[in-house]
Amino acid sequence: MAASSYASALGRLKPEFTSFLTAETFAQLAAAKDPGEVAKILEGTAYGPDVQAARAAYQGVALVEIATNRLFVRRNRHAYEATPFAGRGVVAAYLARWDLQNITLILAAKAQGRPVTETDEHLVSSREIPAGLYAGVLTLDDFRSLLAQPSIEAIATGLVKYGYGATILPLVEQFQRTHNIFPVVHALDREYYRRVIEAAKYFQGDEWVVRQFLASEIDLRNALLLLKGKAADLPMEEVSARWLDGGTILAAQVPDLYGTRNVPELADRLAPRFPSIGQGTEEYNRTQSLARFETVLERDRAVGELKRMRTYPLSLSVIFAYLLLAEIEREDIRRIAFGKLYGMGAEKLEPLLVMPHA
Repeated sequence: MAASSYASALGRLKPEFTSFLTAETFAQLAAAKDPGEVAKILEGTAYGPDVQAARAAYQGVALVEIATNRLFVRRNRHAYEATPFAGRGVVAAYLARWDLQNITLILAAKAQGRPVTETDEHLVSSREIPAGLYAGVLTLDDFRSLLAQPSIEAIATGLVKYGYGATILPLVEQFQRTHNIFPVVHALDREYYRRVIEAAKYFQGDEWVVRQFLASEIDLRNALLLLKGKAADLPMEEVSARWLDGGTILAAQVPDLYGTRNVPELADRLAPRFPSIGQGTEEYNRTQSLARFETVLERDRAVGELKRMRTYPLSLSVIFAYLLLAEIEREDIRRIAFGKLYGMGAEKLEPLLVMPHA
């Protein structure tokens, strides 16, 4: 694709990069005393208008999450609109992840018997803006309609017209027997990555950028699957059944990787693919928590992907760099807000943040 097409995209997005929070602001957020103070600090940033608009109806963590989701949706919509026509197919396929995240949230809420009001505020949406952005097919009203359905089967049936029902319907009977929602969620994940990888094959010149970007995400998810499986002492067959294809670590490698005695040995075996993974071993030995492993893997991926994508600014890389920063910032703010809800201090929160290093 001509570089001039992406010169326009870069010009449209470049001013937006300055709206991301600085490392100093993240330090202030991590030092906040509670979620209310987190919201107050965010009022002085790009999140300010959304915090003020939501303050009348929400407070605490809910206020932070509503404001964060609304700006996040606008950022993703802006990135989609800035994408040249030939690249919009793959960006649309990528952004469908938020439709699926909302569907997963609704399915989990229904499986656990939670009411609509406890779930609606957490949907990735912004007032009347479709939760799946312009790239998605479900509106906020569609999601609320799904929440009002009486059963998982009714939700699956309702999703047929949006292209997701065929993935879910064959698993409804199994859910009714086991009340385990995970196979349904995993099927949606697999279908999502199949679609977005397929979309990455069909545009001019930049497909390798997106395919490597997606492969690194799949590798991260599979590495965490291995670590969580080993920590929970799950049988290898169960871990293999949850594997996502499309990364650089193949399903055929699972028996060798998983054939270790414990989590630290597994981390050592993953080190050739994830050189910094060993940084999580000390905390795991002390607390049996995988949180440090997850942070290190996410941070290394973000730093590596952003470094690579910034090398090719006049390409689809500029769109995906912007999208990745938006995702990281949203997750870090949510980590801080929920951390404050449970009384975590800055000394525990700061090592868990990714954005200050990206």
